[in-house]
Amino acid sequence: MSGQTFDVVVIGAGPVGEVAAERAARGGLKVALVEHERFGGECSYWACIPSKALLRPGNLLAAAKRIPGVPVGDRLDPAAVFARRDWFTGKGDDSGQVEWARGAGIEPIRGHGEITGEREVTLDGDRVLTARHAVIVCTGSVPSKPSIPGLDTVRVWGSREATSASSVPGRLGVLGGGVVGVEMAQAFASLGSEVHLVITGERPLPRNATIAGDLVLHGLREAGVYVHTMSGVIGVSDTGSGTELVLKSGERLVVDEFLVATGRRPATAGLGLEAFGIEPGRALEVDDTGRASAVDGGWLYAAGDVTGRAPLTHQGKYGARAAGDTIAALAAGKPVSSEPWSPFTATADHSAVPQVVFTDPEVAAVGLADARPGSADRVVDIDIAVAGSSLHADGYTGKARMVVDTERNVLLGVTFVGQDVSELLHSATIAIVAEVPLDRLWHAVPSFPTISEVWLRLLEAYGL
Repeated sequence: MSGQTFDVVVIGAGPVGEVAAERAARGGLKVALVEHERFGGECSYWACIPSKALLRPGNLLAAAKRIPGVPVGDRLDPAAVFARRDWFTGKGDDSGQVEWARGAGIEPIRGHGEITGEREVTLDGDRVLTARHAVIVCTGSVPSKPSIPGLDTVRVWGSREATSASSVPGRLGVLGGGVVGVEMAQAFASLGSEVHLVITGERPLPRNATIAGDLVLHGLREAGVYVHTMSGVIGVSDTGSGTELVLKSGERLVVDEFLVATGRRPATAGLGLEAFGIEPGRALEVDDTGRASAVDGGWLYAAGDVTGRAPLTHQGKYGARAAGDTIAALAAGKPVSSEPWSPFTATADHSAVPQVVFTDPEVAAVGLADARPGSADRVVDIDIAVAGSSLHADGYTGKARMVVDTERNVLLGVTFVGQDVSELLHSATIAIVAEVPLDRLWHAVPSFPTISEVWLRLLEAYGL
C-alpha cells in the first residue's frame, strides 16, 4: 500500500468538511480532504441549493400576483427553472470546488475513506493516509427508508431525485410532512404537477410551532397541493401506468413519481467506526469542540449531520469551525477553552438553532417552539399585521410567536410565518444568543414601514 502523512485528514467534502479543512489549514496544518462523490457535497448538488432554486420562481410568481398592477403570467417555464437550477449546481461539475480546496492550501483526494486505525484512514483499500493530529468525520446524512409493503418493487424518488429532476411529473406523490416533503410538494405544484402530500398528523412541520404548520398547510392547499392529513401509505405497487399508493384511509392514488421524504440518518456506515464501538448508522456523538466522546485519545472529531446535532448546513459549518480551530490550537500548543460560548465550542447547538423553511409562506424559527413543560415560560402569539406587511402584499397573512423565560426576562424562541420572513430571523437569533433582556430589546427600534416592526408589536403584546 502507498501511504502519505498529513496533520489532519477530513472525510467528507461537503460544506461542513470544507469549512473544517479550511479552519485547520488556516491554523497552519497540512490537511487532506477526502471525498468519494462530489466536492461540495449534498447541499451543493442535491439539497439546499437546488431545492431553493426550484422553489424561488414559484414563490416569486405567487408574490407578484399579490400586488395589483404587476403584469405576470399564470405559469412557470419549467425548462427555464431547471436550467437556472443547473447553473447553480454546475450540472454536477465539482472542479471549481476542487480548485478552491487547492487554493486554500488543502489537498483534495478522491476516494472512499475508512478509518482503519488510530489516526489512520485507508482509501479504497489501497492507500493509507496517516494524521499526525486528528481525523474529522464530516460525512453528513442519508435518507431513511420506511418499511412499507411493496416499496422495494417500485421506482422511488429520494430528495436527490427530486432536486435533480429534469422533467415535471404529471402526478407526484410525496410521503412526509417535514421540510423536504413540504418544500418539494410546493415546488412541483408550482411547476405544474398534480401533487399529493401524505402526512401522519393534522398539519405538516410537526417539529415547528403549530402556527407554522397551520399556515403552511393552508399555503400548500392554495398552491394546489392535495394534502392527505392523519394518514400514511400502507402499500405500494406498480400498475404498469404508474405507482399505486394505498393510504391508511383506504384511498388509492396512482402517481407517476413517488417521493419518500421521511427523514434522514447519520452517514456513519462504511467508515469502520464499528471497530471503535460505534454502531453503523448511529450518530457519532461529540462534545461542543467536536471531539468524539466514544473514542479514546482525543484524535477523532466530527461535525455536521453525522453527529446528530442540529442537522442543518449552517449549524454543521459552525461546528466545523469549532473543530478545526480546536485542532489547530492544540497542535500549536495553545490553550483551548471548552467553556460555553468559547470560540472553540458550538454552544448554540443547544439553544439557538435557526432554520428557514422556504415554502410560501416561509417559516423562520430559532430556539424553542413552545414553553418548557412545568416552567414559567410565557408564549406570545400575534398576527403579522403592520404597515410593512400590508405594503408587501395585499391580504398578507402571517403569524409571529415569541417564547419568554419570565424569570430571566429573555427570549428562548421566536417563530415567524409569512411571506419573506426569513430575513427577520437573524435578529431573533442574536437576541437569543446574547440573552438580550426584553426591556433592553425594547430600545432596538424597528424601521418603518418594514415587516420587522412586528418586533415592536410582540413586545407590546408582552406588556412593555
